Amino acid sequence: MFEVTKLSDITEGGIRKASFATCGAVCSVQIDIEMDGDTVRSVRYTRGCNGNTQGVASLCAGMKKDEVIARLEGIDCGGRGTSCPDQLARALRQL
Repeated sequence: MFEVTKLSDITEGGIRKASFATCGAVCSVQIDIEMDGDTVRSVRYTRGCNGNTQGVASLCAGMKKDEVIARLEGIDCGGRGTSCPDQLARALRQL
């Protein structure tokens, strides 16, 4: 119900770059992720609460994927059943 949809997933020079469409229940519409092995290199949200999404992206940079998932999975925004951070966790689960 709240799953993200993978739009692209490529690896260039050892860096995995994937893009996901969010479920539509959150303010952001897309999440772009760069991974170096199991480490989150960068996250970029399209739309959403700019300060919050930049903050989440900045905090996740350099973290292991499983740690990001453990910290963000299940966060709810205003009773929507998901959130921009939860959508990131769902995307990372697909990688």
